[in-house]
Amino acid sequence: MSEPELDPYAPRPLARWFYAAAIGSVLFMLLGVLMYVEHVTLDAATLPVDQRAAFLAEPQWVTAVFAAATWSGLAGTLLLLFRRATAVPVLLVSLLALAAWIGGLATTVLVRSSMSVNDWAVLIAIAAVVWTIYWFARHSRQRGWLR
Repeated sequence: MSEPELDPYAPRPLARWFYAAAIGSVLFMLLGVLMYVEHVTLDAATLPVDQRAAFLAEPQWVTAVFAAATWSGLAGTLLLLFRRATAVPVLLVSLLALAAWIGGLATTVLVRSSMSVNDWAVLIAIAAVVWTIYWFARHSRQRGWLR
């Protein structure tokens, strides 16, 4: 007779690595906020002509979802750090806004044509990290680590 299988979603004691992962998540989202602030405070006149045209072609809604992605991501990771269950839906908003931002960049022809393969690789890496942070929040809620 084998041992009974443990419920994989049963509450568990807080993992030792939880706070390190939560602080790392906050720091990552802070970088996103800094990128957003730099983007909206950038003087287009300082850019080369081709980059200036792409910068000015970016629709306002793309900039708005960039703001939503970064600020909700920072809020969600701070909620995660303070072990609040509301971190999960807030981080989902961040993930969805990130997807909309990337979609907006991809569908704006002048912006898309100015982006290199490396730019797209960085966006994919950012999306993977944001997905991982969202997954971490869901995992933490399932384990009973968030209140």
